[in-house]
Amino acid sequence: MKLDITNVRQFYAQGGTPRQLLAVVKERIAAHADNPIWIYCLKDSELEAYCQYLDDTDPRQSPLWGVPFAIKDNIDLAGVPTTAACPEFSYLPERSAFVVQVLIDAGAIPIGKTNLDQFATGLNGTRSPYGAVQNSVNAAYISGGSSSGSAVATALNMVSFALGTDTAGSGRVPAAFNDLYGLKPSLGLVSTSGVVPACRSLDCVTVFAKDLETASAAFAVMDAFDSADPFAQVNVDSNAARTEGRRSGPLKLGVIKPSQLQFFGDAHYQQAYDAALARIQTDTSIELIELDFEPFAEAASLLYSGPWVAERTLACEEPLNQYPDKVNPVVRGIIQGGADLSATACFKAQYQLKALKRLCDAQLAQVDAMLTPTAGRLYTLAELEAEPVLYNTNLGYYTNYMNLLDYAGLAIPAGATSQGLPFGLTLVGSRCSDRTLLSIARRLNIGAVTEGRDKLVADSRYFDLLVCGAHMEGLPLNPQLRERGGYLLEVVKTAPTYRLFALPGGGVKRPALVGDLENGSSIGAELWRLPIDSVGSFLQGIPAPLGLGTVTLTDGREVKGFIAAAGCVDSGAQDVSRFGDWRAYLASA
Repeated sequence: MKLDITNVRQFYAQGGTPRQLLAVVKERIAAHADNPIWIYCLKDSELEAYCQYLDDTDPRQSPLWGVPFAIKDNIDLAGVPTTAACPEFSYLPERSAFVVQVLIDAGAIPIGKTNLDQFATGLNGTRSPYGAVQNSVNAAYISGGSSSGSAVATALNMVSFALGTDTAGSGRVPAAFNDLYGLKPSLGLVSTSGVVPACRSLDCVTVFAKDLETASAAFAVMDAFDSADPFAQVNVDSNAARTEGRRSGPLKLGVIKPSQLQFFGDAHYQQAYDAALARIQTDTSIELIELDFEPFAEAASLLYSGPWVAERTLACEEPLNQYPDKVNPVVRGIIQGGADLSATACFKAQYQLKALKRLCDAQLAQVDAMLTPTAGRLYTLAELEAEPVLYNTNLGYYTNYMNLLDYAGLAIPAGATSQGLPFGLTLVGSRCSDRTLLSIARRLNIGAVTEGRDKLVADSRYFDLLVCGAHMEGLPLNPQLRERGGYLLEVVKTAPTYRLFALPGGGVKRPALVGDLENGSSIGAELWRLPIDSVGSFLQGIPAPLGLGTVTLTDGREVKGFIAAAGCVDSGAQDVSRFGDWRAYLASA
């Protein structure tokens, strides 16, 4: 039995119970006892309390009713020790982290706490006194970190989804190495209350799942606003759960210039990347556009060479001062590096990051999302043991910049290498593009089947508007679109079911588009894209008889545009449909 949310719901619909499902989970955990995936698994008596809660809860009112999940052991679960993979640091929280509690309230069952790179410092999954977590596909390889146990528990069907954290890539690299989806939300959308900090200003709680629907269902619960978390951010309407579906229409994806790609000597990973892009391009409506990755890479270098290391030093004051010999030597060396950083170095790096973000934002503005490898190479455990710092640094080449620049990321399974090892890509978007990335992922023809919602959606961050008169390119009212960040998408024609009228009156000449099924014509127009938050102020200035309606194009698409009801057009209006478009009419006047 697969534990994706669809199968779990079907299991319960056919009469299965949470207790029966938990027995299956326990068997699977026991079957992999030699792999140090778990730091703590809840006992049957502890799980019974959650089952009793479900006994009294209506499944129809609980979106995650009976769904088992794992928790990275730097996130609090009430009554269970939090260790951050350092037993001496262990404490017993009285209440769960905000994100854990909202999942439990939604009916999800916590199975236990998973292993991690100590204090969430590392991308490889080997820096833990509990042992190095082995890759779920090939035990000779690393699992990826720092959310190693959470990823492998999910990959081995022990849970439906798992919580990780991500500062430098810990919610994405393990996803790529274990054939999973890894959703790294925009900063602050998921509460970090009750999470042991790594870099407090950059930390994100993430979700691992084997399919998009499970990841999406978990995220829909997780992105509740936590007023007690000073780093929490309110989500925007264009990123609400209802905007998610399968992305429709032409799509522009940014890819890294070939000269800037890094696979660190692994030809198999490079071949897997090329093959994944080739599969994507079988959809001829997807355009791949080369972007300059240099500013992203430069921003990434700031994470460990800049003052943000001092946040890790601050977070780990207790273990560094009280029991430094219990801190992993590699982790200790990294964390102690922040102790001597000056305030001037901090501000200098912030200025540099601001400049780099402007360059990176300009690159992202050219596309719907950027698509990169999630990691350039999958190392063996032996390779990581021999070269623990350099190879870990290599793992962050495509990930370290993301939280510094406050972007959203979604790691996607993208097939396997010729050696049978998992390979993954990551979709990158601007802040609060989380649902846009989920919708695009359903569209792509790569790796795992991107099953999902039939609902087709456009990019919810923008509003596409059809104009057929004075707002067209170069005409008098076009600046009203430009000043709001609008840009021309394409020149189009309506279906042959409309008439175009020139309205009477002085000032700027204006048309009215009117539907006419019997005597209509195909009218030339333009489709413009506006940022969604600028649409209201634009529409406020549109006078009668024009209003916003749905216009059908010659290719059958339905778009929003200015249209007037036939009875609203003044008797003095002139029918100019025979000219074919507004420009031709103006030229004849």
